[in-house]
Amino acid sequence: MSDANPPRIALIHALEESVLPIRDAFVRLWPQALRADLLDASLSADLAAAGSLDAAMTDRFVTLGRYAARGTGTDDTRAVLFTCSAFGPAIEAVKADLSIPVMRPNEAAFDAALDIGSRIALVVTFGPSLPALSRELQQMAAQRGQTVEITPVLADGALAALKAGDGAAHDAAVREACKALGPQDAVVLGQFSLARAEKLLTPMLDCPVITTPDSAVRALRQMLDAGHFGAVKG
Repeated sequence: MSDANPPRIALIHALEESVLPIRDAFVRLWPQALRADLLDASLSADLAAAGSLDAAMTDRFVTLGRYAARGTGTDDTRAVLFTCSAFGPAIEAVKADLSIPVMRPNEAAFDAALDIGSRIALVVTFGPSLPALSRELQQMAAQRGQTVEITPVLADGALAALKAGDGAAHDAAVREACKALGPQDAVVLGQFSLARAEKLLTPMLDCPVITTPDSAVRALRQMLDAGHFGAVKG
């Protein structure tokens, strides 16, 4: 595949704060890939209010996934990437509906963490994501025949600070949430809006810190290079 016909990766998200780190990861790691930023604020609001997905929300995500997969003009959508783990059931429904790869936001990050060890801390800024993340990590570990010890970490106030444009308060909330962590094999920053905290936490924690955006972009490239819908160059 030539750069004149780059792969299009559809990006489904609910918060603008989750888009900026993934855009940065694409620019640094795979600038040829195109993205379609699709936002349904009502889905995000409904999820935040209810604390869980209902069938109607899932159906709306499937519709959004179909729209993303159609592409625009001559662009050919090669894969769909979600940026919110709390959408777990909706992601599975979209995966079942589409014939192209649909990636959960944390699959690649969890693979990398499980390659390192079984004591894994999950850091999030949005509480409803923790159950979905923990289930996904447990399932991936079980598929490997691996037992995992999960330490959930909620960086309370970090997302509100980011929405308010206060990066210093965001970083302070993440640092405060992680400073009491015991020994871990790896720490996964389980939401895209946390990616900026990697440089903050790496010198503080005595273990690898894995970011979701970079892991997802690398995994998408490997997926397509391995023969899914043709090789990717560049």
